[in-house]
Parts: sequence; C-alpha cells; structure tokens
Amino acid sequence: MAYQEILYEKDDKGLALITLNRPESLNAFTPTLLNEWLDALQDAMYDHDVRVMMVTGAGRGFCSGANVRGFNERGAAGAAARPLEVYERRNPEPQTVHRFGRLLQFNYKPYIAAVNGPAAGGGMDSCNMADVRLMSDAARVGMRYIAMGIIPGDGGMYFLPRIIGLSRALEWMWTGRMIGAEEALRVGWANEVYPAEGFLDHAKEYAHNLCKQPAAGVQLIKRMAVGSMDQDRVTALEMSHLASVVNGTSPDTREGPRAWVEKREPIFNAR
Repeated sequence: MAYQEILYEKDDKGLALITLNRPESLNAFTPTLLNEWLDALQDAMYDHDVRVMMVTGAGRGFCSGANVRGFNERGAAGAAARPLEVYERRNPEPQTVHRFGRLLQFNYKPYIAAVNGPAAGGGMDSCNMADVRLMSDAARVGMRYIAMGIIPGDGGMYFLPRIIGLSRALEWMWTGRMIGAEEALRVGWANEVYPAEGFLDHAKEYAHNLCKQPAAGVQLIKRMAVGSMDQDRVTALEMSHLASVVNGTSPDTREGPRAWVEKREPIFNAR
C-alpha cells in the first residue's frame, strides 16, 4: 500500500515505526489514516524480522482522535436529512476503530505508544491499546468524550481500568480532564517520561533494547500475561507450563546460559 496519511518504516534492529502524519489536525482520525494504520500494523505483526512495533505522531501532537469538525459537519447535514434508524447504525464502530482492538488481541509482539504530544479521546484510547506507553514531558492525555456529550466507544472502558484501576479510570472518563505526564507516570499509565527535546530518540532506544530480547520469550510472556487476566489460577498455571515447554525449544534458551558462562552479552537471533 502507498501511504498518504502515515509514515511507515522498519529498521535493521527489528523496530517497525508507524508515524501518524496529519500534523495540521493533530493527526485526527480519517478513514484513510485508520485504514493505513491498520495495514501497517498487520504488516508488522506478520513480518518475522519485526520484533517491536511502535506508533507516534508527526508534529506537536500524537492524535486528537475523531475529526470533530467533520463530525459536526456530518451531524448538521444529517439533521437536514432523514435521521438514521438505530439498526442502520449497527456497524460503524466495528468497521472502523474497533478493528484495532480486534486485531491487536492477536498481536504477541511488544506494541509501544510513543506519546509525543496531546492524545485525546480516540487518540488516548489508541494509547490504551498499547502494551507500553512512553510520554514526552510536554504531552497530555485525556478521555475527552464526555466533553462532547458522548461516551468512550473505542475500547477505553475495557482497557483503561485494567491499566490504572477502576476508580481512577472512572474519574478520568467522567471528568474528561487532561492528564499531564507526571501524573500519568505516577499512577502507572505511562511507563517512562522523556524530555520533549529528543523524545523520539529516547523512545527508539527503549524499543531497540526490547528488540535485543529473545523474540519467543518476549512474545510468550505477553501471550500468557494478557491471557491470564481472564483465566482462573489453575488454567493460567497450566498455560504458563505449556508456554515454558514451547519456549524451551528455542535456540535462545541455550544462548542465554552460554553467554553468561562466557561473560558476554547474549545475542538472541531466533525469530
């Protein structure tokens, strides 16, 4: 696919970087941007040379979510025409943003949101779907839906309580207030905060360190940890045992001890 509204690059260290590229609108969603973002994610998921996936925004913002101006124009146009019946509105979200949540549940590679600037509404929800969130010290995030008189529809009510706990998640969604990097780090929403100057370099360094880890082990850890959140204890323990058996067949499980004995850094090459 020839991309128009994102940038997509893969480096020789195993990092696939997606950059939302509509800086004039703080990278607000459009159908084109969403389709291209989804296509890039699928490519990275199935490319064995990609070990870590990361998304960031061009310009001064990460993503402002839905195109509010376009939403308002469609609303005005709709008011002059026949309002849609409920049954006619049954599919729009599963056909758009919900595709990300559905796709990413089958992604076992680390997925990082590098939040370089403001992320609001669906933009913050996109970060909630990531495994790790890195923030610029100038960035702010907010579940701004309530300010528009709507509620989170992109999965935020599922992901956010699992990240920061139910009570705090409710408060963030009820008020819609913007959260600074310091608070996001303190409550565990952000994993790291870096200076705005050189932010992407810091984020890439974090990602490249993950790229050096054994791919099978990293992916199995994610698969088991995420799965265990919806499993009983016995099932989780059984699945962890099976994952350990599978991981034990990787050449990297021999490289680790060998490097330790030889007093050198391990080189994990297995896919």
